[in-house]
Amino acid sequence: MRFKKATYWDLDAELLKTGEAFRAKLSTVDEKRIASGKDFDEQTGSLKNDKVLLLGEEQARALLGKIKSAKWKVESVDEKPFTARPSPPFITSTLQQEANRKLGLTSREAMRVAQSLYENGLITYMRTDSPNLSQEALQAARSEVESLYGKEYLSPEPRQFTGKRGAQEAHEAIRPAGSQFVHPKDAGLSGRDLALYELIWKRTMASQMADAKKLSLSVKISAGPAGFSANGTRILFPGFIRTYVEGSDDPEAALEDKEILLPKLAAGDELKLSDLKALTHETKPPARFTEALLVQTLEKEGVGRPSTYASIIDTIVDRGYVKKIANQLVPTFTGFAVTQFLEKHFEELVDPGFTSKMEDSLDEIAEGTLEWLPYLKTFYLGKSGLAEAVKSKEKKIDPEESRSIVVEHLTGIQIKVGRYGPYMIKDGPNGPAKKAAPTAKPAAKTEKAMKGEKAAKGEKTEKAKAAKDDTEDASLRASIPDDIAPADLTLAQVDDIIAMQAKGPQPIGQHPKTGQNVYCLLGRFGPYVQLGEVTEEVPKPRRASLLKGMDPKTISLEQALELLSLPRELGLHPTSQKPILASLGRFGPYVMHDGDFRSLKKEDNVFSVDLARAMELLSAEKKGRGGSKLVKDLGKDEKSGKPVGVYEGKYGPYVKMASVNATIPKDVKPEDITLEQALALIAARGKGKGKGKGKK
Repeated sequence: MRFKKATYWDLDAELLKTGEAFRAKLSTVDEKRIASGKDFDEQTGSLKNDKVLLLGEEQARALLGKIKSAKWKVESVDEKPFTARPSPPFITSTLQQEANRKLGLTSREAMRVAQSLYENGLITYMRTDSPNLSQEALQAARSEVESLYGKEYLSPEPRQFTGKRGAQEAHEAIRPAGSQFVHPKDAGLSGRDLALYELIWKRTMASQMADAKKLSLSVKISAGPAGFSANGTRILFPGFIRTYVEGSDDPEAALEDKEILLPKLAAGDELKLSDLKALTHETKPPARFTEALLVQTLEKEGVGRPSTYASIIDTIVDRGYVKKIANQLVPTFTGFAVTQFLEKHFEELVDPGFTSKMEDSLDEIAEGTLEWLPYLKTFYLGKSGLAEAVKSKEKKIDPEESRSIVVEHLTGIQIKVGRYGPYMIKDGPNGPAKKAAPTAKPAAKTEKAMKGEKAAKGEKTEKAKAAKDDTEDASLRASIPDDIAPADLTLAQVDDIIAMQAKGPQPIGQHPKTGQNVYCLLGRFGPYVQLGEVTEEVPKPRRASLLKGMDPKTISLEQALELLSLPRELGLHPTSQKPILASLGRFGPYVMHDGDFRSLKKEDNVFSVDLARAMELLSAEKKGRGGSKLVKDLGKDEKSGKPVGVYEGKYGPYVKMASVNATIPKDVKPEDITLEQALALIAARGKGKGKGKGKK
């Protein structure tokens, strides 16, 4: 929220040397380094020092014109050999991080799959904080490396890694089980089981492989007053990289392990300019936490243990403190309210140092060096214990203040969390509404007061009316849609949301055939259009969400009618004689025939797609979410009429009917499964859903 964006310009050149092209970036002007993203302060948007040159658009374009016809020459070539070493074998936290980065698994999913691999005897115990390998594991890994890649790929000596202080060295790292590792191809696994086992196998193998030898090249190029630089990396010997490269949350850091080739260059070489562009850049705010980065930070702060990282993340998601969007954990208004409340009244409990110290005490209890009962009594009932802290502070806690959120960039806006979600209050033209002061018990009226009261009656009535109007005008309220995060809410959005909700339903026109009003409204999940009003007879009128990029303030009646026209009937299927429809869903535009869906491609338009194109899409091999594909159509369930099929998904084969998926047991071949077996699996899956669990 405190981030301030900054803009800067530079030049990008494509250069040729004996026909080979490579790119170089502007680095200096008149020997003064130009500003890049790292030179700006994130909270002010200004330069951290004045020793760098900030290029604006005008300066960049002027420089481009000046050097386009200049002589381009290599000034220096600097080559530096360096060595890259493999990462330690997996412990619980690093396994969760890599499974999140590389396979897109949550911490909970990673541990569930690892549990299955452990139970099937394929890996060692998956809850460990020690990267140590047993002699059996070292021998197995090194034997496998030598047989697969040759002796030159082995590290000179067996590699052992030490964990952080306090790690239980009696435990072993997570690695393939046994004295001879099962190759992933021979493990009889599929889907995510195979993907996670392969990740563990590769990481263990890489830990015993030779270092990677690389060469970094840094080339300095001159063109008139401008200096350009080009950087490359050459792999001299791949070593462990042949098997495994650790993932990264930083895309730029991930490039370090890739080979970036440059042509053979030497000082004094003349180069030919192929293309020169002036480019603008904007600084980016610090990245939000991913699950991988959060686990890494928890481990660094000493919060939690291998067995608790998944449950910590589940808790903050389930309680609505963060929302998972793509791979990011985005704080919610509820999360802000809870955090602000705890920081103000129970700061010691949310200090990472307190949690880390408590974890150490629990370890001492587990080891038998600390008595559990006295520890708990002190923690809860002691002079500065939790019970006393709550008792002494609860009278001072103002409930109204506790559900109010301070959002620094929204001046004049109060944000509160209520029973039905977050809402905002904006000060009106007459300032914020004020609570009426408590009045004292009225005294006995004198005769003089009675006469004066009658004379002033008219004036008081007018004042009361004015005060009422002033109070109503003093603040404007509106609910905040669920899809807006606190950091993303702007003052402009506040005005739009309040204006739309304050006006109430304002028709943007009438339907030409029915004469019903057409509205553009703002709901919990964003803006949508609606045909007609909500009445007892029509509790759910026809609605359609706006497409991405549509502005609710400027949407036209024609656009709204297009949205409300969906689903469109494109014609009848030549075989079944059933209609083929085009419509919009949760996951974007699609075509549908008899319960069979296909997503439209980027080049397709849901309002203009025709029958021929729909038939082409429907005839293609069906792929589900996450790349799953239909491998066997089992027909329809007689009771519901819904189609049932066997799919091959990211995590292995499964059967599906409507929104219910059921995993196929490992002892059943997907191609042999019958409709009756599939329905039994789906029925069992439905019964297994516990109270309060959401649909898949």
